[in-house]
Formats: sequence, structure tokens, C-alpha cells
Amino acid sequence: MRLDKYIAACGSESRKDVKKLIKQGLVTVDGSVCKKAEAQVNEESVVCVSGKEIHYRKFVYLMMNKPSGYVSAVYDKKYPVVTDLVGEEYAHFEVFPVGRLDIDTEGLLILTNDGQLAHEVTSPKKNVYKRYFARVDRPMDENDVKAFKQGMEFKEFTAKPALLEITENPCEVYIEIAEGKFHQVKRMCERTGKNVIYLKRVSIGGLKLDDSLDLGEVRELSAEELGLLQKYDNSH
Repeated sequence: MRLDKYIAACGSESRKDVKKLIKQGLVTVDGSVCKKAEAQVNEESVVCVSGKEIHYRKFVYLMMNKPSGYVSAVYDKKYPVVTDLVGEEYAHFEVFPVGRLDIDTEGLLILTNDGQLAHEVTSPKKNVYKRYFARVDRPMDENDVKAFKQGMEFKEFTAKPALLEITENPCEVYIEIAEGKFHQVKRMCERTGKNVIYLKRVSIGGLKLDDSLDLGEVRELSAEELGLLQKYDNSH
């Protein structure tokens, strides 16, 4: 692996900043100063920046408070994508969104370059429930709670039993689903005669959205948060 890519993968420096550090002679490989960004190193190499040893990491896990107007993808011809909001220091990881949120839906979105974790979190077999806050145009009632609890049959898929929790305002509810199909929450609400006018995902499995994150902000998951995300089976 190239030295500049290795260093960038170890911390929060961008590839551009890393190249400056290398040119300034602040990087050593196995005890010797190395001024070539393209020099090859591996995971066994001892790399130091400004005298401090750094450690390579293969994967990165990011939490985003997704704003409306962004597509959950790495590329789109028409709309801005969520990866546009990810800082340059993570560019070399080539992260992608885990699952999707509709373009007008806000809230918790995980981005990573760990394909295995993405598969585990999004696979319906794993029963990773996603929790949403929804505002609807008509009051919800106990009949709607029962309808969600029974699951729903759609043309292309069957929605597993879902949890509908009505707040003090019957037009504001929390909904938990196991799948996350295209427009699923909206379609389930429509089945009960209500239209969703605002939707925000607040948790995935045991992982909750950090309330201190502003819309569009991104930060790395802590080890504890990653552990919560990896507890896949959250069946009800």
C-alpha cells in the first residue's frame, strides 16, 4: 500500500495534508525518514509521524444525521448524494451508505466501507429493527396499531409485524420496522389511510441517533456504538 494512503487511513489527515508531512521529512518507516508518498508499506511496517507511531485501520464507521434533499447513494445524476457530506479526511475509505433513507427523509444513516457489517445490518433475516419518528396528516388510533402489528402484504414483499407507538399527539408516532423497503413506512401508513408529512429515522437496532449532531453532520461511531450496531438480532 502507498505510504500516503496508509497514513491517511490511520487518522484524520487528508491525503493532501499527508503528502506535505512526508515532504517535510516528518515521516519515518521502520526507523528511516521516507519522503516518497508512493513508497510501499504494509500492516507490519512501523510508521511514525512527527515521532509518534501510528496504526493502520481497514474500516471506518460513520454516523450521519441525514438532511432532506440528499440521495442515499455514492452517485446520482440528478441529486446530491450523502457521501458529498462526508469530510475529505475519509475520502480514501470510499464509504457507502448502509441501507437507504428516502431523499426527503432525515435522521440516522450509517456509512462504512465494511461490506460484511452492511450486509448484516440490512439483511431482513437479521431482524434489525429501524425506528422512525413520523408526522402524519390524520390521527392514528388503536386499529392502526393492530394493523401494523399484523404485518402487511404488498405486491413485491411482505412487511413483517411492525410496532406503531402513538404519542400524546395522535398525528405524531414512532414506527419500528424490520426491513426498510422503498417507501415502506409511508406505504404502511397509507394502507391505514394516513399520509406521512415528515419522517426521521432515530435508531437502528440498539444504536440511536446522536441528538447533538446537526443535520448534515457526520462523526465516527465509538467502539460502544459499533458494538450496539453489531448486536444484530433485535426481534420483537
